[in-house]
Amino acid sequence: MKTMKLLALLLLALPAIVRAQTFTYTNGNDVFFYSITNNNTINIINWGAQNLDDSGPVIIPSVMNGLTVTSIGFGAFNSRTTLTGVTIPNTVTSIGNDAFATCYSLTNVTIPDSVTSLGSGVFDGCNNLASVTIPNSLTSIGDSDFYGCALTNVSIPNSVTSIGASAFSCPNLTSITIPNSVTNIGDYAFSGTSLTSVTIPNSVTSIGIAAFEECYSLTNITIPNSVTNIADSTFYECYVLADVYFTGNAPTIGGGYAFKDYTHTTAHYLPGTTGWDEFTANTGVSAVLWLPQLQTIDGNFGVLTNGFGFNISWASGQVLVVEASTNLANPVWSPVTTNTFISDLSYFSDPQWTNYPGRFYRLRSP
Repeated sequence: MKTMKLLALLLLALPAIVRAQTFTYTNGNDVFFYSITNNNTINIINWGAQNLDDSGPVIIPSVMNGLTVTSIGFGAFNSRTTLTGVTIPNTVTSIGNDAFATCYSLTNVTIPDSVTSLGSGVFDGCNNLASVTIPNSLTSIGDSDFYGCALTNVSIPNSVTSIGASAFSCPNLTSITIPNSVTNIGDYAFSGTSLTSVTIPNSVTSIGIAAFEECYSLTNITIPNSVTNIADSTFYECYVLADVYFTGNAPTIGGGYAFKDYTHTTAHYLPGTTGWDEFTANTGVSAVLWLPQLQTIDGNFGVLTNGFGFNISWASGQVLVVEASTNLANPVWSPVTTNTFISDLSYFSDPQWTNYPGRFYRLRSP
């Protein structure tokens, strides 16, 4: 009996032993609640304001009560609906899940270069957040990190390798730069955005389910040869998607809704690639040969200081020869340059054009 009573007392005492102690730090009108980590640094676990006034921007101190602030914990600023701005010190290395979720009045934020870990849903539902700076210290963007935000353009740094599910499902997003470091794009990552044109880099090997679903403004997208499968509903209800450019063989189709009823969409494929008859049969999307196009309406067409020239659009990595002739009735074509595309545009210039009364050009494969 004595042993049983002693065990019961130990069990009752245990929660008090393992429970983390909460401390407070007051800075002006701001009250920060924090715990101390095993490394003797500060993890912010909550924030409030004196006199119940939590409006306006907040500056998070780098040091509280002599200890360095290194992390912002789970939901620390969650649902502070009148919070308009936040300054995060460069001592912070980790921001936890839902840290600033549903802060409806938050309009801009800079994530410092010190942050190496970003949880999921960090700014989920911040529907007035229109500007964010993502540091090149991050290697991944978590699930729903910017879901529902008011972002219009995003530049992802080349340190990021993974974009989580619904990470940038932002209705106002019109421009996104995806770097060559990204290998994985999660489910619904860009669904419901206002993107009109997207280029997916060669580094990407996986695009999740419905990644671009309901992108009603998307007109064209380039998919690299590293992507061999199009998941179900990837482009579902992208009603104005006219052109999809593929740099590799036809991908397998992961479901019947990948290109649901897109008879108005055309797939463009490069010479030497295969599988397009089956692709059309599985999707209903017509497939045509993707050929280089000479650009005549941009500012680089015509006589410039280095001769007569023009831009040529095609796929990065492709090679073509520009030939010239002086007579179209009895043409003799001579190579002028060999252009290797390091992007989707390559500039051609002919400094010898003044030596001829007339000069005509054509494009061919090497």
